[in-house]
Amino acid sequence: MAEQEPPLPAPEIAEIATRDIAQLTGKKPLGATSVMPTDDGWTVEVEVVEDRRIPSSTDMLALYEVVLDLDGELLSYRRTRRYVRGVGDSGSGLS
Repeated sequence: MAEQEPPLPAPEIAEIATRDIAQLTGKKPLGATSVMPTDDGWTVEVEVVEDRRIPSSTDMLALYEVVLDLDGELLSYRRTRRYVRGVGDSGSGLS
């Protein structure tokens, strides 16, 4: 049996996940950083401004993992990482 193509394209899924995170957290999303199809739907990572600071280079950001079904309905979400803007993936950010 051939693998079925998801009914929604990745850009639309990213938009849905970003909108859902904004509604659920009340925080401003910066955008999707990854969109990955799964057997049952999609996993999307969304970067969010958790805490605005002055200067903005010290803003606290977070990465949320959003799980959607094939129709784009939210199944779950969780914050996977918190870090200061501009801090690389070296692991020196806050978790």
